[in-house]
Amino acid sequence: MTTELRRLRNYINGEFRDAADGRTIDVVNPATGEAYATSPLSGPADVDAAMEAAAAAFPAWRDATPAERQKVLLKIADAFEERAEELIAAECENTGKPVGLTRTEEISPMLDQIRFFAGAARMLEGRAAGEYMDGFTSIVRREPVGVCAQVAPWNYPMMMAVWKFAPALAAGNTVVLKPSDTTPASTVLIAEIIGAIVPKGVFNVLCGDRESGRAMVEHPTPAMASITGSVRAGTQVAESAAKDVKRVHLELGGKAPVVVFEDVDITKAVEDIAVAGYFNAGQDCTAATRVLVHESIHDEFVTALAQAAKDTRTGGPDDEDVLYGPLNNAAQLQQVSGFIERLPAHAKVQAGGHQVGDKGYFYAPTVVSGLKQDDEIIQNEVFGPVITVQSFTDEAQALAYANGVEFALASSVWTKDHARAMRMSKALDFGCVWINTHITLVAEMPHGGFKKSGYGKDLSSYGFDDYTRIKHVMTSLDG
Repeated sequence: MTTELRRLRNYINGEFRDAADGRTIDVVNPATGEAYATSPLSGPADVDAAMEAAAAAFPAWRDATPAERQKVLLKIADAFEERAEELIAAECENTGKPVGLTRTEEISPMLDQIRFFAGAARMLEGRAAGEYMDGFTSIVRREPVGVCAQVAPWNYPMMMAVWKFAPALAAGNTVVLKPSDTTPASTVLIAEIIGAIVPKGVFNVLCGDRESGRAMVEHPTPAMASITGSVRAGTQVAESAAKDVKRVHLELGGKAPVVVFEDVDITKAVEDIAVAGYFNAGQDCTAATRVLVHESIHDEFVTALAQAAKDTRTGGPDDEDVLYGPLNNAAQLQQVSGFIERLPAHAKVQAGGHQVGDKGYFYAPTVVSGLKQDDEIIQNEVFGPVITVQSFTDEAQALAYANGVEFALASSVWTKDHARAMRMSKALDFGCVWINTHITLVAEMPHGGFKKSGYGKDLSSYGFDDYTRIKHVMTSLDG
């Protein structure tokens, strides 16, 4: 018997639509490896329609007062809270994530983040008006940039949609948002929820593949392109946006160093680092995947971490005793497996290193030791439940290893020595440095990196500022 697939649709100008040419792609549940829905494969006509709707809605939304925009965002947060179980169900079908962890670790932060940006809408900052030249008064206006083309990733489809639309709408922009082709379900539901609250055209969702996203970025209408994704995708977006000098906001890959000194409580550090490395199947740009351990405790630490990996379980959405679900798609499973298959002879797999089960895309919690700084698995992002371990002799070598990659998103330092923690936090070339913790985020603090991890900030007032432009207005006092 053939199961009928659910039909997802684009949301453009306040209504749900199929792709103009009728094309669709199958959407697969990664916990089962089976298709459960179809989504539109949007083409140029769909992009044109969405951009036209967003452009038409922009003047009125731009001119809404900050208080009015705040009220709308607070209504969105309340509606998300009321329909939380629907959002969880859609997200777990999207991703195969554990239901319980999605409820506790994603819904609450999302609501908080939307409500934070609702407040940010009313905190437009700039220099004080004044006479910086005799006879003239200067003021600074902070304005929305316009239509924003936004591309969200598949690792946190629901939360990353929030990180995109919340600051953009709060600042007075209109949005065309594209979810990943593998995870559109929760974003389509978000469109239904938001569409009942905002004026038509303010928020639009286009489903599709890489070419659909490219068409959005290359379209002449958006003033800004924002993407969370791979370095390859971010580079292509930056190149496309450069042709008509669009603003670009890039949150790309990561390879977070976790620097562990000899004075730590090994048991507690291992417990926290294992969770930060394996949560969400390691599919997190800030995941604690590259551990650097002082040589005096290296062997003891590796043994403890390998045991923590063996004690960590992966499984389906309804299993309440698992830390993470499957990898997102078949290609990602192949990528993670490939890193392990290509390990050099000097590397040693201490735990895991294999697929789990014969259904879905599950991969075992993995620990690899004996690695050198120039090894592929050290230099490149695995984006899976794989933690590597290297040994260092002193602070200088730890810094050299930590900074010796092309990514610069997040890092952490584990030590009881406050002065050493401060020296390391200054010298680590990463957008975030955690001390004796890892992966914790709050809405008030910025998230974003340097180097090939991209530029621009998510969350915080800095993330809000990225969706605004600055205008100087000077008036003569002579008349």
